Amino acid sequence: MTHTYQLTGMTCSSCEDKVKKALQLVDNITNVEVSKDKNTATVTMSKHVALPDLQKALESKYQISAIAHSETVEQTKSWFETYKPIVLIFFYISLVTGLIQVTNHHFNYMQAMQHFMAGFFLVFSFFKMLNLKGFAESYMMYDVLARKIPVWGYVYAFIELGLGISYLLNFNPIFTNAVTFIVMSISIIGVLQSVLNKKKIQCACLGDVFNLPMSTVTIIEDGLMIIMSLIMLITMI
Repeated sequence: MTHTYQLTGMTCSSCEDKVKKALQLVDNITNVEVSKDKNTATVTMSKHVALPDLQKALESKYQISAIAHSETVEQTKSWFETYKPIVLIFFYISLVTGLIQVTNHHFNYMQAMQHFMAGFFLVFSFFKMLNLKGFAESYMMYDVLARKIPVWGYVYAFIELGLGISYLLNFNPIFTNAVTFIVMSISIIGVLQSVLNKKKIQCACLGDVFNLPMSTVTIIEDGLMIIMSLIMLITMI
């Protein structure tokens, strides 16, 4: 994609060169054309770069602003492209869960959560299993337990598979939900640390099949499983 920005503060050809080199160093930018006469910068990107990131790359005397596109729209499109795999997975799991409830005489929220969690763990463990070694190595970069015990990354994928099967079969619900609550609570610690410290690392939630960045989306994933398992535990005890 290519966007043209208004860029003020340039007074000479040296400024043009300085701005061009600064913008070219930004991740996902493939080409930059700068004109001090028109006060513009035409930037080609492999993936949309937010305006604040462009401004951050420049000296304070140079001010850049969008003139031919909506940053909100572009950031929304960029977010969806980045997280499309997870959005589609949640959509399909929710769709199947909803269709199952349609066959009931009334909506059974406990059963719906059980089926949703079964789908979640089965699908996510599947992607981890595609390259178990790659997942374990990625997981070890941020998980508090996997950093100390590397084999935990391998074990975690099988635990997810076991939880998915257990939810599907409704096996010992109290035990299954207790394990989910404990395991996901441990998992979310490393995720929170990475997001709060703004570490730019790959999220291992879908193994190494998709290059997903660690973000609040990952927190929501783990948090949702923690909340659902806690609700089901409280209801059953």
